[in-house]
Amino acid sequence: MNHFRAIRRSLLLAALAAALPALPLTASAQAYPSQPIKLIVPFTPAGATDIVARMTATHVAQLTGWSFVIENRAGATGNIGMEATAQARPDGYTIAMGQTANLAINPALFAKMPFDPLKDFAPVAMVASVPVVVVVRGDGPIKTLADVVAAAKANPGKLTQALAGNGTVGHLAGELFARRAGVKFTNVPYKGAAPALTDLMGGQTDLMFATPQAVVSLIKSGKVRALAVSSAKRITVLPSVPTIAESGYAGFEAVDWKALVAPAGTPPAIVKTLNEAVNQALGQPSTLAELLADGSAPMGGTPEQAAQKIRAEHARWGALIREAGIKLD
Repeated sequence: MNHFRAIRRSLLLAALAAALPALPLTASAQAYPSQPIKLIVPFTPAGATDIVARMTATHVAQLTGWSFVIENRAGATGNIGMEATAQARPDGYTIAMGQTANLAINPALFAKMPFDPLKDFAPVAMVASVPVVVVVRGDGPIKTLADVVAAAKANPGKLTQALAGNGTVGHLAGELFARRAGVKFTNVPYKGAAPALTDLMGGQTDLMFATPQAVVSLIKSGKVRALAVSSAKRITVLPSVPTIAESGYAGFEAVDWKALVAPAGTPPAIVKTLNEAVNQALGQPSTLAELLADGSAPMGGTPEQAAQKIRAEHARWGALIREAGIKLD
């Protein structure tokens, strides 16, 4: 009888288990994260994307106690690091700080992409937006944007533009400005902002469209001179620097943005957990102060809003690149 009771009890438990609904994804997310999260930065250290990524990780870690491991995987204008992210296990333990270049610009510039920016990622949150600053060597003869145009017209094709990488917003902003001004620059691409700025300061190149994060300290020390910013309005950290629009090119605007993404297929509950942590960090006064000090502005919002932004920017930059006929050198 004991044997039959045991069988009956087992069958009853099995029936009860079958009747229970499957545990929602939020249940698995409650234990997340249980190990360090790898944050891939697809550019070199000390550039704008790296600075925003480390700032975000630091503020999220302070609020949550989570642990992050930053991994810089530069190359191919961010494509190498983003490809590694797209191919990672979608468990929330590998994420990346994507940005305008690799998520919106590269598809229109590269004949073949190693990932689909609209299909291979689960957008987590928009993090920050930032313009670019036109800079030249601090002790050089060029002192205004008008000087740049005059020198470029006097020496067609001889002025060299340092690039943090092919296809970056700095690259595209420089190309679009050259077309507006009726001049041509010779592009000199580097593997990140740091080596590009080193050569600019050394006189190997003539100008650069660089992010504020990479150049504010150099501007303040006099090592580089800021001529104009690419945003519609002047930025808090460089209030005396005019916009390109103010400098005679009405309507000119080219703004970069950073977005946290995970591999496609990452559980929505984990994406939501990450999103909430990022938004909480962006809402801290200390985070806002740090962003403004670097020339950035916080963005935030839902994963759905991040996806909409990426799709819209993908279409906008692609159209601009095709209309302007911009191609990689």
